Amino acid sequence: MTNDEKYMMRCIQLAQNGQLGAAPNPMVGAVVVCDGRIIGEGYHARCGEAHAEVNAIASVKDESLLKRSTIYVSLEPCAHWGKTPPCANLIVSKGIPKVVIGCKDPFSKVSGKGIEILRNAGCEVVTGVLEKECMELNKTFFTMQLKHRPFITLKWAESADGYMDMVREGGEPVKLSSPLTQMISHKRRAEHQAIMVGTRTALLDNPSLNVRQWVGSQPLRIVIDRDLKLPRHLKLFDGSQPTLVVTEKDETLDNAECFRADFSKSILPQLMEELCHRNIQSLLVEGGSKLLQSFLSEGLWDEAYVEHCPWVLGGGIMSPSLINPKKSFKKRQIMGRNYHIYYNFV
Repeated sequence: MTNDEKYMMRCIQLAQNGQLGAAPNPMVGAVVVCDGRIIGEGYHARCGEAHAEVNAIASVKDESLLKRSTIYVSLEPCAHWGKTPPCANLIVSKGIPKVVIGCKDPFSKVSGKGIEILRNAGCEVVTGVLEKECMELNKTFFTMQLKHRPFITLKWAESADGYMDMVREGGEPVKLSSPLTQMISHKRRAEHQAIMVGTRTALLDNPSLNVRQWVGSQPLRIVIDRDLKLPRHLKLFDGSQPTLVVTEKDETLDNAECFRADFSKSILPQLMEELCHRNIQSLLVEGGSKLLQSFLSEGLWDEAYVEHCPWVLGGGIMSPSLINPKKSFKKRQIMGRNYHIYYNFV
């Protein structure tokens, strides 16, 4: 590992501290190095607050060292006025002669403009250091900017013989998850801005779709209810957190907002456009087999987490099917009696 890669890896580590607060802004870390030692560090902690470069520069005790330092930053410094001033201009004003950047910012108001400002001011600029890792760090942000839709994660649990649940008209669902994997599921909810289920899951399971076993913001709850027939006593309508109902009815609801979709064609692209408009950059789908399969069939997914339980149900509701699981396979992780298989869309 080169020195540039070492310091960029530190930027990535710092950036991850903003995982639960930076969205919808990207997570960014910055490190100031002088004479082979780190003299300043910072990261973007919360949307609307100071960016990583600002915090890193402010942490330098002897500002005179900046004129012979290098600043490392995991994402191209911004070049526009938003809620904070342009970081590229700050770097120039402090006289920092060299800037090492992990990856370029795909946001249209930045996208190369920050690098241009730095080079026009005479700064030496190096780009593409641990580029893949820096892009992976902000995969939700990059997906929104490049694909104009949220980063979509599919999640389900299945039995050893490939069933998600028993066929039922009421009662409690089969609990395939363990206490450990339930906690991991809540962690994943905290890492997403929205969570979605279908009509049947909402009716039979009456889920809260909140973060109870982890620390983090509550996601926007999304449910499909074409005819607005779901009972209003369900937890989704308790007003404890925002709920968006996808329907074809032109009506208003208490404790929920309606998104009117055209059900004569696929509603998923319509919903993705709406979520993009709302700047919802990450969506976790925890619905039943039908809803999950619709995302898989339309190629609207980026990651899938499938929890495997050793129990045999002997029948029931079949799990959704990945089109090419061997090609999409990423890794397998043991979690007590259960294990997770992770897939990436290819």
